[in-house]
Parts: sequence; structure tokens; C-alpha cells
Amino acid sequence: MLAISPTSRADNFRAALPGYKFQFPRDHAAHPDYATEWWYYTGHLQAQNGRKFGYQLTFFRVGLSPKSQKRKSKWATGEVILGHFAITDEDKNRFLFCDRASRAAAGLAGAQTQTPRVWLGNWSVRFAGRKQWIKADGKNRNDSRGVRFSLSLEQIPLKAPVAHGEKGVSQKSAGIGQASHYYSFSKLQTRGVLKIGDESFAVAGQSWFDKEWGSNQLAKNQIGWDWFSLQLRDGRELMLYQMRLQGGKIDSFSSGTIIERDGRARHLKRSDFQISPLATWKSPVTKADYPSKWRVVLPRERIELTIEPTVAAQELLTARSTNISYWEGSVRAVGTQRGKQIGGNGYVELTGYSAPFRGTF
Repeated sequence: MLAISPTSRADNFRAALPGYKFQFPRDHAAHPDYATEWWYYTGHLQAQNGRKFGYQLTFFRVGLSPKSQKRKSKWATGEVILGHFAITDEDKNRFLFCDRASRAAAGLAGAQTQTPRVWLGNWSVRFAGRKQWIKADGKNRNDSRGVRFSLSLEQIPLKAPVAHGEKGVSQKSAGIGQASHYYSFSKLQTRGVLKIGDESFAVAGQSWFDKEWGSNQLAKNQIGWDWFSLQLRDGRELMLYQMRLQGGKIDSFSSGTIIERDGRARHLKRSDFQISPLATWKSPVTKADYPSKWRVVLPRERIELTIEPTVAAQELLTARSTNISYWEGSVRAVGTQRGKQIGGNGYVELTGYSAPFRGTF
């Protein structure tokens, strides 16, 4: 849920307001009346030989103007498309990532409003019926060798989409419009092909898809956030985020969602959960100290979890697109509920640790 919000231009776009009614498949497509929008996939995959991987693929649509202007140039556009792609090679303790950006013009990139399709060069996400397809490839920016890696996946939802927040909005800070419209497919059956260098793997697993759009989410005193998505082995899913303020406090607008086995969802307020960092990892590049182990407690559910990264170094440095450094990585969760063992896989995103997040490029 990396919320990139061009606040200087937000007043020219539509605000995310209470009362929004989600409609599918319409809302899988683009919403150009809003300043920022993203299609966000994370997941865990296993090859036939047992080798395990995590992945992240994100497309961002950032509006420059809320109204299309008729211009003769084929390069004229009212938005740009940006992308982040990462693979966590868990068994080899390796993290690969790349990023890119393009004008939504001349066929180079775009996000369609009628048909749910986004593309950025040869990267793409496409919806048709119940299925979703994603693909991306690139050269690893995390080492001097620049090994190529790619991913091509087919996804089928195992649960209906779930809207986060209340009254159609996920409120991020105080004030009208300081919010997004936000929903997820919390469990996608996934299969496809993953390649790293000369190695090719037929993979299968489960993924999580976030879709979010809005125009002005963060307050001036918010410096970043910690976001968690967890797929528990008992068939439930959990999404939590906490907005961090200057001085280290957590904003009361932090929230989450718990999704039951049958797909029913319940909104979680800030008082419904506690997230406590237990260890840190220091980036050798940005020198940022990121939390690297957490204790998560949901008192009402009597859930206690310990969450740890599968690989410590999962920091993205996105100088070719959003120009933001952040940690986004594959994690494992173990714990108890009412004394019984529970656990699962997940992803965690951490922003604002190398520098305060100001929501602009």
C-alpha cells in the first residue's frame, strides 16, 4: 500500500470521500479523476523442487492533470505509470529488484478505464472474468552483475474482494479526503513461471492483491507507515497498518482488517491491535534502521504472533521511478490463538525510515 500522493496537485483531483460504493469489475480498472492509484501484488511461490520465493509487483498511476487535454503531440499525456518489481529468493538469501517509469503516451504505458489492464513497456496486469494475469522482467539493481529475472503468473481469487476501512474509505489522517478507496483480494491461487538468470522454475502458491486510489492521504506530521498482510494457515487473512508520526508516536487513524475463512471481514481500529518491533536491520546503502522482527497482538481475538523476514535485506532503491527508498519483504509468522499454534506467510512494507515520507516525487 505504498501511498504516493502528489499533494501539491491534489486539489485539482477528486477526493476519496465516505459513501463510495465499490463495483466490480469496474473498480479493477483505472480512476483518472483521482491523483494516485496502484495495483499491488505480493505473494509466496514454491518451485517443483521445493525452492521458495517471495515476489512483489506494483504498478502506480500518477495523475498530472485530472482532465485529458487535446494535443497534437503523441507524447502528450495527463499521467505517468511507474513500476516496482522484486523477487526474494528465500533459500539462497537473495533479493533482486528493479523499477521503471514512463509517460502514459505513444503506447509505451497506460491504465485503461473500461477494461482492467495496466501496462508499462512489457510489464502488465490484466483482468478477464475471474482470472488475473501479471508479468514483468528486468535486470537486478541490487548487485553489479545485473542478473536478469522475470515472472509470469496466472491468478484466480479464492475469496471475494474485501473493502478496507469504513463507509467506503480507508482514512489515513484527520480531514475530509485524507483517505483512499482500498480493497484487496486477500487470497489468490497462483501459478506460472519464474526465471532468474539461466534458471527457470514452474511455480505455484498464493498471492495478495491490493488496489487503492485517492488524492491526498497523508498529514504533514506523518513520516511513514508500517503495513502488514498475513495469510494464516487456518484460512484467515490479516491486514494491518500503522501510520507513524514525528516523534515516534502512532497515529490513531491506523487500522486494519481481519478476514475470516468464509470471506467475512471485520474492520480493526487502532485499539484492536498492537505492533511492537523486536529487532532492527541496518541498510548498508541508506544507513536506515528498519524494524526486522515484530510482535503483533490482537487482544480481542487472543492472537499473538511473532513475525520475521525470510531475508533481512529486502530494501528497494527506486531512483528510476518513485525515487523513494523503502523496505518491502517476505515474512513468516508463528504464534498462538487461545493457546493453539497458528502461523503463516506474509509481506511487510516499511516507509519513512531512510527519510520522512512526503508523498511527492
